Amino acid sequence: MERLTAEHASAVLAFEQENRDFFRYSVPDRGEEYFTPDGFAERHRALLDEQADGRCHFHVLVNGWGRIVGRVNLVDVAGGSAEIGYRIAEADTRQGLARAAVEEVCRLAAASYGLSALTAVSSLDNEASRALLARTGFTEAGERRVDGEKVMAYRRAL
Repeated sequence: MERLTAEHASAVLAFEQENRDFFRYSVPDRGEEYFTPDGFAERHRALLDEQADGRCHFHVLVNGWGRIVGRVNLVDVAGGSAEIGYRIAEADTRQGLARAAVEEVCRLAAASYGLSALTAVSSLDNEASRALLARTGFTEAGERRVDGEKVMAYRRAL
């Protein structure tokens, strides 16, 4: 796992483009502008600015061949807490990467970023994500709505 840098931009865009249809089943699509060279470059710069300000912490999972196979992000850092989000390339699912990445980011959140709790949300029909959150120490914190969709919120003390 590596902290997101400017040098990751082209590899992150390739990762997102290659997995766009797969990700659509579990998270809202990022929209056409995100996938254009200019749109992506602007968004990537904005993410790095948020990270530099300490509002977010972005990470990429890079395999032995230098290809990005996943992302794990901590967003909305405030008051000792943040929300975790993750995505793994379709070709690399079911290998334990998501679990290892979530566990590593939980460790980093406490040891390096000074956080004491993380939250997460998962759509009610995303059984794999809900199971992963439970296996990595998150507990259900109740249903809520995100963009009109009913989701389950989770929390983990660090």
